[in-house]
Amino acid sequence: MDETRKQIIIKEIDYWKEHHLLPEQYCNFLLALYTEGNGIKNKRNKLSKNKKQLLWLLVVPVFIFFLYFTELSLILQIAISIIFLFIGTYLTIYFTKQGFFYQIPLILTAIFVLLMSVEVVQKLFSNHIFSLYGILLCNCFIWLFSGIKLKLVYFTISGILGMILLLFFFLSHVI
Repeated sequence: MDETRKQIIIKEIDYWKEHHLLPEQYCNFLLALYTEGNGIKNKRNKLSKNKKQLLWLLVVPVFIFFLYFTELSLILQIAISIIFLFIGTYLTIYFTKQGFFYQIPLILTAIFVLLMSVEVVQKLFSNHIFSLYGILLCNCFIWLFSGIKLKLVYFTISGILGMILLLFFFLSHVI
């Protein structure tokens, strides 16, 4: 078979596989058949996966800039924070389904929730230290529950250590 014709067929099968037009096993079989068992080298696909993950890391400075270094109203800060929260949740679910390294967006979403909740509590209840302790305790419970549910040791440890530190600071503040 002509080499250019093979390349066209291979690209078409790869397109089918990428867009789930055929089951993955069928596409893998056809690709193995047309590439004579050599497979295809798809460096561009790996590069795009890495770019997507690195793009998520760039969201953190943007979020911190909007939240802390601008004089936006509280409602606008909450709206921006909720948008970032939905983006983080979506990316975590997307990375999990695609088989990517989903821990980074999960950790960054947890940090977003922490920063957002602390900022809102400081704006609304600036004189009430116990409300800050309460929201931090809620974040620690979320981390602990997430760590147990998803079997992520670092979330479990963070939740437990956070609760211990909160208890220490709470007792030192009360006494």
